[in-house]
Amino acid sequence: MTILSHVHRLPSRRELLEKSAVGFGQLALASLLAEPGPVRAEPTVNPLAARPPHFAPRARSVIFCFMQGGPSHVDTFDYKPLLVRDNDKPIPLDNVDGNQGRTGKILKPFWRFRKYGQSGIEVSDLFPHIGRCVDDICFINSMQTAGASHFPEQMRLHTGSERLVRPTLGSWVLYGLGSENENLPGFITICPCYNFGNITLLRGAFLPSAYQMVPIGRSNAISAPPPFREATFRNTRNPDLSPDLQRKQLDFVTQMNRRRLEQTGADAELEGRIASFETAFRMQSAAPPLLDYADETEETLKLYGVDQPGNTENYARQCLLARRMVERGVRFIELYHAPNSNDSGWDQHNELAKYHASHAREVDKPIAGLIVDLKRRGLFDETLIVWGGEFGRSPGDEVTSKRGGRDHHPWGFTFWMAGGGVKGGIKYGRTDDYGYHAVENRVNFHDLHATILHLLGLDHQRLTFQHGAERVRLTDALNGLDGNVIHDVIA
Repeated sequence: MTILSHVHRLPSRRELLEKSAVGFGQLALASLLAEPGPVRAEPTVNPLAARPPHFAPRARSVIFCFMQGGPSHVDTFDYKPLLVRDNDKPIPLDNVDGNQGRTGKILKPFWRFRKYGQSGIEVSDLFPHIGRCVDDICFINSMQTAGASHFPEQMRLHTGSERLVRPTLGSWVLYGLGSENENLPGFITICPCYNFGNITLLRGAFLPSAYQMVPIGRSNAISAPPPFREATFRNTRNPDLSPDLQRKQLDFVTQMNRRRLEQTGADAELEGRIASFETAFRMQSAAPPLLDYADETEETLKLYGVDQPGNTENYARQCLLARRMVERGVRFIELYHAPNSNDSGWDQHNELAKYHASHAREVDKPIAGLIVDLKRRGLFDETLIVWGGEFGRSPGDEVTSKRGGRDHHPWGFTFWMAGGGVKGGIKYGRTDDYGYHAVENRVNFHDLHATILHLLGLDHQRLTFQHGAERVRLTDALNGLDGNVIHDVIA
């Protein structure tokens, strides 16, 4: 083969893998291949093959809309009339934790709340489109977490731990269920934010490399991302080698790797690499149709807001792509809504009214369009949508700001879920009358993880992986917190 013509000795398996990977493997190497390590797992012929759940699932796929920075619950989905009545007064609670003493007097919501739907759930004017979908949504108003710093809580939200390099939720789901489409990755992240080391949130860590996420698009806090209409999976075209030659190279490398497996026995890392290369090769033909919206009607494009300018169009295209991925059997999709070049995402210590308004405009219509579109295509009941950030924001003003901002707030905030076996038109749990503490049916991130896995047909206590000398799971009882399925929100 031409790959051997320029050498004087037979290359090692590693050298050959590196050289032949240029064409069909870089896509996988960038994301699907974890760092090599002494990891062994249960043997499997194809680590990405679809596997049966532990019990009958309610959902088949997950779309996680991550609002990086921490949206204000008291300005969005947790209406507290006393904040309006007592604006600019001290918070009349005995156990106000504060955040290094930065939470000051009561700051009323910046927007009016209105009742929507038959359920009469109140939603702020920030989200009129999502408001019209409340009868399909379960609002969890009693979320709480352990800390008030962004990165540790983003870690806890994604991986169950703020301290260790552990697998992210999407990797656990793919590990538990495999993929329904051999031509596309089973875990895709749309416009992930890599600033502040956030790639750690999305790693498969010690799980076999086949369960890594694959990114599309780009987002960071240093430069504005390109228009999402231009986004594509990296390295899905090789200008130097024909598909036939790539196929021959891949078959040759696979044959060598299989021979190696015969010598070593089950090796999850090597099996993952074989599966990753196969997926990367097949994506060359599967990815272009996925990213081509030519078959979408003008009405559908407008439903999502693709006809809107700027970042609304960008996020609309991302939500529409998530629906197209669900149709093709992608198991877990995470949509990042993260900082751009001139703000801090949802992290409004200053000018919350200005920036929450702009960010809500970007995501409100696209997410509502996603709900409506999934329903009319018969996909809503088998697709779980999850919305939220790493914490909420304080009911009082930030004393160091003086420009209408709110501080980080982990003691009580809101997530919501829709579709995928979840009850619609309900509010679960609550915070106190000022939105400060979760006081009823408290929910932590391990509870959220356990519930998501349960809806997918997975028992969170049985979904384990042998890492070194211990069996590890997403909901390990770190910090004394184990996960509990929230059965009251399940239809």
